[in-house]
Amino acid sequence: MASEHGTGPRPAAEQQPEWPDPERLREVTGKLAAAPPLVFPAECETLRTRLAAVARGEAVLLQGGDCAETFATATQESVAGKLRTLLQMAVVLAHGAALPVVKVGRMAGQFAKPRSQAFEERDGVRLPSYRGDAVNAPGFSVRERTPDPARMLRMYETSSTTLNLVRALTTGGFADLAQVHEWNRAFVAAAPSGWRYERLADEIQRALAFLRACGGDTRPLATAEFHVSHEALLLDYERALTRTDPQTGRSYGTSGHLLWVGERTRRPDGAHIDYAAGVRNPVAVKLGPSVTADTVLRYVDRLDPDREPGRLTFVVRMGAERVRDLLTPLVEKVGAEGALVCWVCDPMHGNTFVAPSGHKTRHFDAIADEVKGFVEVHRALGTHPGGVHLELTGDDVTECLGGSSTVGPADLPRRYETACDPRLNQAQALDLAFLLADWYRAG
Repeated sequence: MASEHGTGPRPAAEQQPEWPDPERLREVTGKLAAAPPLVFPAECETLRTRLAAVARGEAVLLQGGDCAETFATATQESVAGKLRTLLQMAVVLAHGAALPVVKVGRMAGQFAKPRSQAFEERDGVRLPSYRGDAVNAPGFSVRERTPDPARMLRMYETSSTTLNLVRALTTGGFADLAQVHEWNRAFVAAAPSGWRYERLADEIQRALAFLRACGGDTRPLATAEFHVSHEALLLDYERALTRTDPQTGRSYGTSGHLLWVGERTRRPDGAHIDYAAGVRNPVAVKLGPSVTADTVLRYVDRLDPDREPGRLTFVVRMGAERVRDLLTPLVEKVGAEGALVCWVCDPMHGNTFVAPSGHKTRHFDAIADEVKGFVEVHRALGTHPGGVHLELTGDDVTECLGGSSTVGPADLPRRYETACDPRLNQAQALDLAFLLADWYRAG
């Protein structure tokens, strides 16, 4: 089978399920190939334009959502909760940074996850690992853990429903700036450490009052531009939803606006980078602490050969203790090559540990420190700290420690609801937004 943009064979793909029925897989991918696109080329081009502003230092990216979406939680309440949290954070960041905020959700496609082990063993029973609802179910039985390609059809349908909800909410008054600010004022009033944020909240309140007093047009403030993203992990799904725009002849991954290649699948000559190189969407690559500057430059040459701002984003996930040392040479080398990429901080994955209770968790202080270190590196180099990429929810979960919600180790079992990795709850996410706004302002 030909490569996405060449005549040779495709490289082998990592982290793919072992589908037991090839004929059933062909049937499912055939249906996906005939289905309507979930997103459209013009929307992807709009996001490229917005991300170009981030790359030039004229905007900030806020990207966030579930570690792994599930079919059961793709409800209006859950989608609205995540959207509300991101909108609240965006208002705070826009005021602190004095820049537009590009809002992107980890939504409508984040149903598959890479795993460190292909199999899981319990009491002598060995079954395939849970790879997300797009592949199998979390229950530990042969039926639930057997990869089923029909789940990709449900992934498509659930993603479509989520996108419809997002579009309706962002254009139907839910995103009105005055309402979002009132949500933030309620948070400041109720949070134990809310006094730390009163000054910034008051400044936003005065700015809105000034705009109304001057007779400014507030109608554009009643809606919000919002895009969706996910890790392009299941290549059977992504390739089936790749479309050629008849007007331009360019290929787009129509499963989401922004697609990224994860830490476990970013081999420069691998199938996932090959796929990302063949689509016109804005694309991103996660960079962990083992990455070298030479490897990063290979990504630039492969994914952004024309050096177009907005095409390529690097999402760094180094860990709080290492980001200040490891990030600097990467930014310097990429800058020396003349590439204008978006640099974004993922402060979640490099700060994960297992609590005594057995729960995978992260501490808010480490998350905040990695973001602060990321900003400090860019300030020292005179480059732009482009934004953050977070795992978060709008619910009052107890998955990450610390923050103004004061989640302690004993609280973890109370509402530990994630399908994979621990997420910031709404209060912790807003804590981080207020801190980041201050760091941008200080710069």
